[in-house]
Amino acid sequence: MRIVAGDFGGRRLKAVPGMATRPTTDKVKEALFNIIGPYFDGGRSLDLFAGSGGLSIEAVSRGISQAVLIDRQYAAIQTIKDNVAVTKAPEKFEILKRDANKALVELGRRGDQFDLVFFDPPYAQQKILAQMAQLRELKVLAPAARIVCETDQQAALRDDVPGFEFVERRDYGITELTIYRLGSDDQ
Repeated sequence: MRIVAGDFGGRRLKAVPGMATRPTTDKVKEALFNIIGPYFDGGRSLDLFAGSGGLSIEAVSRGISQAVLIDRQYAAIQTIKDNVAVTKAPEKFEILKRDANKALVELGRRGDQFDLVFFDPPYAQQKILAQMAQLRELKVLAPAARIVCETDQQAALRDDVPGFEFVERRDYGITELTIYRLGSDDQ
């Protein structure tokens, strides 16, 4: 696993030990950023199930100003810290060991807003649509924020999610990427 492009391109990343997380493959990561980027001019990203931190590190490498990475597993947090150290830019990352739902409430209370949100939860525990609604209710999404969901094909995320515009869906083997954009208040 590596950082595909940008300021940190080519640097190797560690995977979380064990079978509790599955890292996004370089092929899927490159395809994803070709769809949503490939480069950014600032902005903030949120990764609710950060795992190794690879998606957020890639986003910062490609121009996101700051990334907030959340995971509840100790092994994942340690791996994220090791991977962030590879960037030599730790000030661009905030790492929180929290449950995703509690983290959302905390971010809402703090008044944080994000331009890009990554959802890559454990396949058996997906609550993406409910958490997308929570993001909107807590007002932690910047105008036109993009939501990237990485799931297996059984997730079958809907195209018509209240408050969001469906952008695109692509399959890569067993992995499915579904991308939404925050809609207007009259949706």
